[in-house]
Amino acid sequence: MGPERPWRRRTPAEITSPCVDDSPWLQGRGPSPARASSGLRKVIMTSLPYRPLLRRWRPAAFTAVAAAGLLTLSGCGADATSSAAGEESAHETGHGDLPSAHVHGVAVNPADELVYLATHDGLFRYDDGEPTRVGPVIDLMGFTVAGPDHFYASGHPGPGVDLPEPVGLIESTNGGESWELRSRQGESDFHALTASSAGVVGFDGRELTTTVDGTSWRELGAGVTPHALAASGDGSVLVATNESGLMRSVDGGTTWAPVAGAPLLQVVDWAEDQTVVGVSPNGTVAVSTDAGATWDERARVSGSPEAVGASASAEGTLRILVVAGGGLHDSADGGETFVPLP
Repeated sequence: MGPERPWRRRTPAEITSPCVDDSPWLQGRGPSPARASSGLRKVIMTSLPYRPLLRRWRPAAFTAVAAAGLLTLSGCGADATSSAAGEESAHETGHGDLPSAHVHGVAVNPADELVYLATHDGLFRYDDGEPTRVGPVIDLMGFTVAGPDHFYASGHPGPGVDLPEPVGLIESTNGGESWELRSRQGESDFHALTASSAGVVGFDGRELTTTVDGTSWRELGAGVTPHALAASGDGSVLVATNESGLMRSVDGGTTWAPVAGAPLLQVVDWAEDQTVVGVSPNGTVAVSTDAGATWDERARVSGSPEAVGASASAEGTLRILVVAGGGLHDSADGGETFVPLP
């Protein structure tokens, strides 16, 4: 038996997160009723030095069952493993050190063209190949880039950060230096989050919902439980990954249908126009150029993926970033080859 954990188990009445109440990272971190009901909007900033948070949980992941070829999605807490993890591949790349053991999002900020990582230990920006913490320490379970220096996120406050638990939907318009509370504080922890010109779509483990203004929410099509979400620029097309296969909506999330012939994807991101990028549980990268209707497999990175980011350069080339196997993999040729970053 291990050492006694320094947190208490919450009662059923305290549990508002979609995760089960025996997940260690939920115990003793119930929301403040006063904060949850106040509707307060505030901006927070911090100059805390970088110190990794206590590793009390592991991110949602797929687990491959080799014999049956089936995969199961765990919502809050299993290690990510793959039956193909040990297979040799000429495309596999190495990896470098990451600023956090758990990464939930990766993207290029259009404002500075730099790489940003959303992690258990907060947001990091890669300056000259080195990660630098940006803003307060928030466990950013959900993260999406809406435009230059414009981010949406969700998750849990870090030590010393005075925010509701969970933080609900938060927004930054200065590249993550500070965050403003938008809605659902003390209520929702969006693990899947995406943004478009039509608004924000998120899944908190209970319902798939959308908001145009960041405060008023509308429930979308029932029966979709995404692990990851991506939206086209205008929000009309959405793709969602889960253990049953890729799902797609062409009416803004109202109705959904499985994508015939699509690879089983774990993480997904929209690059531009009709281009979508996903990564399978074994690290194989796939690209769609028709808004997720059909897919072509590209190279494979080593390890099970935690996050993927896709963007188009001014020259029209497709850049793909994949966090997998404890490292950050970078492709400047649409997923044909990858190199470690930094």
